[in-house]
Amino acid sequence: MSQDCTFIIFGATGNLSQIKLMPALYHLDKAGKLTANMRILACGRRDWTTDSLVQRARQWVTEKARGEADSAVMQRFCRRLEYFRGDLDEPAMYARLSSFVAERKLGNLAFYMAIKPQDFGAVVDQLHEHRLLREDQGWRRVVIEKPFGFDLDSARSLHAGISRKLQERQVFRIDHYLAKSVVQNVLVFRFANLLMEPVWNRNCIDHVQITHSESMGIGTRGRYYDGSGALRDMIQSHLLQLLALIAMEAPVSMAAEDMRDEKVKVLKSIRPISEDLVEEHAHRAQYLAGEIDGEPVRGYLEEDNVPGDSTTETYAALKLYIDNWRWRGVPFYLRTGKRLKKSQSMVSICFKRPPQQFFADSHSAVDARNWLILGIQPDACLRLEMTVKEPGLEMHTRTASLDTRIDDDETTTTDAYEDLLLDVIEGDQSLFLRWDEVEWAWRIVDPILRAWAGDMTAQDTYAAGSWGAIKSRRLFDDKAFHWRHSIDAVYDDDD
Repeated sequence: MSQDCTFIIFGATGNLSQIKLMPALYHLDKAGKLTANMRILACGRRDWTTDSLVQRARQWVTEKARGEADSAVMQRFCRRLEYFRGDLDEPAMYARLSSFVAERKLGNLAFYMAIKPQDFGAVVDQLHEHRLLREDQGWRRVVIEKPFGFDLDSARSLHAGISRKLQERQVFRIDHYLAKSVVQNVLVFRFANLLMEPVWNRNCIDHVQITHSESMGIGTRGRYYDGSGALRDMIQSHLLQLLALIAMEAPVSMAAEDMRDEKVKVLKSIRPISEDLVEEHAHRAQYLAGEIDGEPVRGYLEEDNVPGDSTTETYAALKLYIDNWRWRGVPFYLRTGKRLKKSQSMVSICFKRPPQQFFADSHSAVDARNWLILGIQPDACLRLEMTVKEPGLEMHTRTASLDTRIDDDETTTTDAYEDLLLDVIEGDQSLFLRWDEVEWAWRIVDPILRAWAGDMTAQDTYAAGSWGAIKSRRLFDDKAFHWRHSIDAVYDDDD
């Protein structure tokens, strides 16, 4: 049940607030999920007033609203807004904010850090110093965007500082990828259907591919991205979380702690990759100039604010093993990249061949395997591929598929941030990362980051508009396998 609270957004004049937070809060208001006394305090350095904030918020919401914006809801939403001008680097700002909270007798407070990651710790310190995290007048919750740290050591240092000021139940480490409706549908598919459980293990599954591809480049994020790279930006957070959902055991309940306990067990079971074995388990590359949708695009080293000698990867692929009873020996292949042919996310599960080839002497597709594909974006769907007999007198086979769309009506589909912001208000941490989840994810990728940092050899490249580094196919244990690029086709021509 939603509660009265004040949502305090630090960095409220920035891009995240504009394209995600304000539209998400509007849609929650439209859905009747916000109480009458819920307020939104937008904090920023710009010389704005509440009136100018309302004017801009109307524009932001109108641009992102599903369907036509509702004028009555818009008026109600705008009455919730108030602007608080201040510089997060100045202690005096927090003193004024503390007085503001006391004068208005604000109870429950949710602080959203829509700011630079390197400022998370300092802001929490100032909130604590000015008694804004005390819970004598209501609960206090702090929402932290990724990345949580730059590597294992920095993540531990950030956690140590924050944990001295906040209890774990107050910290909401956000991963918007987990709130996508189709990602949540992984849990429903796994645990609400008995059909798949007998085959969801090493006895029947050959390997699993998890892919997130983007046709876009780095845009205006050159400085940030060059200090991050594909491994940190996508695999350490989003794709490892998706792997955990695919591989986890059934939790005792769907309560937050029970769910997160099972995910941590998976991450702990992933076989460590020592620095001397990184070459066998990981591949990286950078995009060169090419074409996207018929338009020429620059290579990574020609992008704005990217050093000409940068070794930052825009494509990363990993091979991981989960050393537990269910998954021992089954490789999980994770892949992400910028400037690829198509933007999409999907999980592709390849089943083993039948133990006996009954149709080996016929004109049959004897090498065909069963695949289960979970499309996450842009096609939210489920696809099961099986071998069937073609009509006619001859014994010829073909692959047939059972397909279903998960989100049929775009007007009823919610944005991930709507679910997450509502969970913050309600105190539900199921879709947020617990510290040990973050730590174990960093433990997995940290040796790879160190090995790549010390590797001065020429980096692999791929043309923008392709499916990425062809050499990453070397990661497959079975050399007959390729990356699966799309829901409809097992392999594409340029793999």
